[in-house]
Amino acid sequence: MTPEPHATEILVPGQTTLAQLERIWRLALPAQLDDRARPGIVTAAAHIAKAAGGSAAVYGVNTGFGKLASVKIAPEDTATLQKNLILSHCCGVGDPMPEPTARLMMVLKLLSLGRGASGVRPEVTELLEAMLAHGVTPLIPDQGSVGASGDLAPLAHMTAVMIGHGEAVVDGHIKPGAEALALKGLSPITLGPKEGLALINGTQFSTAYALAGLFQGWRAASEALVISALSTDAIMGSTAPLEAEIHALRGQPGQIDAAAAMRALLTGSEIRESHRDGDSRVQDPYCIRCQPQVTGAAMDVLRMAARTLEIEANAATDNPLVLSDGQIVSGGNFHAEPVGFAADMIAMALAEIGAIAQRRVALMVDPTLSFDLPAFLTPRPGLNSGLMIAEVTTAALMSENKHLAHPTVIDSTPTSANQEDHVSMAAHGARRLGRMVKNLNVILGVEAMCAAQGVEFRAPLRTSPPLQAAHAAFRAEIPALADDRYLAPDLARAAALVAAGTLSKATGTPLPVLA
Repeated sequence: MTPEPHATEILVPGQTTLAQLERIWRLALPAQLDDRARPGIVTAAAHIAKAAGGSAAVYGVNTGFGKLASVKIAPEDTATLQKNLILSHCCGVGDPMPEPTARLMMVLKLLSLGRGASGVRPEVTELLEAMLAHGVTPLIPDQGSVGASGDLAPLAHMTAVMIGHGEAVVDGHIKPGAEALALKGLSPITLGPKEGLALINGTQFSTAYALAGLFQGWRAASEALVISALSTDAIMGSTAPLEAEIHALRGQPGQIDAAAAMRALLTGSEIRESHRDGDSRVQDPYCIRCQPQVTGAAMDVLRMAARTLEIEANAATDNPLVLSDGQIVSGGNFHAEPVGFAADMIAMALAEIGAIAQRRVALMVDPTLSFDLPAFLTPRPGLNSGLMIAEVTTAALMSENKHLAHPTVIDSTPTSANQEDHVSMAAHGARRLGRMVKNLNVILGVEAMCAAQGVEFRAPLRTSPPLQAAHAAFRAEIPALADDRYLAPDLARAAALVAAGTLSKATGTPLPVLA
């Protein structure tokens, strides 16, 4: 992935925001540490260099690793020790990590090292910065980490390229690590004391995947507000449950925000005004009436996860750490338990947004519940099946997401000869979020297909101006369904519109923000 020709994102370790990280992830921006980080990096590196030349055993500096920590390493072997560490830990399997997420992982490692507690030389952070600037992205298998002691295998694959081994993607081609660096005028580094350990210890693989899931999930939640408002008009639902005081009396911020957004989206709807009086229905089903309570609650959960991940993105998570008084102390910041919990929270939120959206799809295709819409939203039911099986697809994906949402952080297994006897499983907990968001985008895309079709059946009455704009953006890509046609491409395009945030952008309506 070649970096976009935008200004380099300057990162202040400990203060980098989610907005910055999302820009880097979405736009492939280069990134570098603020100059103020350098003195701390230099000071910590000096402490490590001093320890490496001393006689006292310091874990990871002049000892073996994990269960082999009691083995003392001679000073002349420290460079070989670090190289061997990286090569032996390159045990990842599976598909390559998506390039945007791999680049984000590199940025997170840069931030962690920039805290000045890892003991690496500035040359290490400078090479990471140069690789980001020149689009040298290590090829990183996406399986093999248990989320403690750090994301060892994937981070080892990243580091292997830095020392001239492994593989990297450059200009769209996979090259051996040393060749990839050379193509961009870069040279591999020889790792000094503790530097290999500093690079592979940490939670950056898990955190990068969790952040990618968060960014995509929040966009899906925003699209869900717009699409669900359109669905409300399609079935001629009531806006009374959106009254501000109802939500203020409960006080949950996500619910309040979701209701306010939906009120704004539905303001000016002719469809809504047409049935304020004389409507025989007393209440709408929960999937219409309780949208703020469900989607809003999911948004609150995403915000809670976001706070955890923003802290983790700025954290020093390798081991041992160089403390401010010069002590080099072993701890456990590499344990990705906070990331595992955050990933599970995001997963549950995605599952629930999809669950209530699927019920709206089922509502709209059912003529006994949709307030006079034709069966399966086709003008000639019987001869045509309309969106019958599109609804079945959403049911399948909804159920799949429910299974995927099962917590992973509650699982553990001992590794490394029982030295690492409790692990977080954050890596695959975060990695599954991409699959869940893809499923959710299809569910919401099919809901948009149903809602767009539904409001068209209410003509000559029109929906609100913001929702008319969303409808027009949708129809610019996906035509109305008259007679049956090959629908798979429509589902794919609808999901892509959701993933791009097309409908929420089209409305021009302010929607809730993540942070």
